[in-house]
Amino acid sequence: MKKSLFTLILKKLILPVLIFGMFTANAQQKVGGLALYTVRDNMGADAKATLKAVADAGYKNIEAAGYRDGKFYNMAPMEFSNLLKEVGLKPISTHQGGVTLENADTMIADVKAAGFKYFVIPVPPMGLRDDYKQLASVLSTLGEKCHKAGLELLYHNHDFEFKKGDDGVVTIDYLLENTDSKYVNFQMDLYWVTKAGEDPVAYFNKYPGRFIMWHVKDMDDQGRFAPVGNGQINFSKILAQKKLSGMKYYMVEQDKTFDMTPLEAIKISHKGIIKIGFK
Repeated sequence: MKKSLFTLILKKLILPVLIFGMFTANAQQKVGGLALYTVRDNMGADAKATLKAVADAGYKNIEAAGYRDGKFYNMAPMEFSNLLKEVGLKPISTHQGGVTLENADTMIADVKAAGFKYFVIPVPPMGLRDDYKQLASVLSTLGEKCHKAGLELLYHNHDFEFKKGDDGVVTIDYLLENTDSKYVNFQMDLYWVTKAGEDPVAYFNKYPGRFIMWHVKDMDDQGRFAPVGNGQINFSKILAQKKLSGMKYYMVEQDKTFDMTPLEAIKISHKGIIKIGFK
């Protein structure tokens, strides 16, 4: 009789708790960020549905790449911010490719109003690709403006910044050595550094603490963009030096997805970052 009563208690009380614990352990982990440039076409078609899909894929942070005429994806800053809250995503950074010294104040105000922390320069602004000295000066000016507004400015690299110019100067090195970390830091795109034939960790060692954010995207055996974990980049080695780099956030990105849709690719990448050990 006592044994039967014990069994009944086990089934009715303890077993459901165990099942709930198993469910919780297997629940999807909300980690990492996504650069919305990956799903730019989807955002243009239906921003709300796309952001919900991003959240459902397991991401918790986003980086915008759709600012134009004072709006983010055709939404006023607060409207966009409210939509992100509605679907459970946090605005961390935004690529502001059209920034100039003339429109910077307005743009910074919009970025601040939308709730972002980082104002990212995705390419040399104002046609300054071949003028690294002027680029450093402009970044410093913009960085000071951002700092006054409570934002942080980051510069995002491609591969060309790592190549020596005719005068022997490497643009990325010049920018790192001729900007103040109080006002200007960097978003390292791990794919483009690798594409340039350089080692991200070597740059962490040479310029510690300057790479506040990473773009995490893989490279397939043809040198093309690939979902994280489906390529040849040794992310575990790079991640082990997170503290040295200064990284506070990372954003998964895949510029082109080739034989799959962007929404399929971001799911694969999310599984990849968890497997690799990104938090």
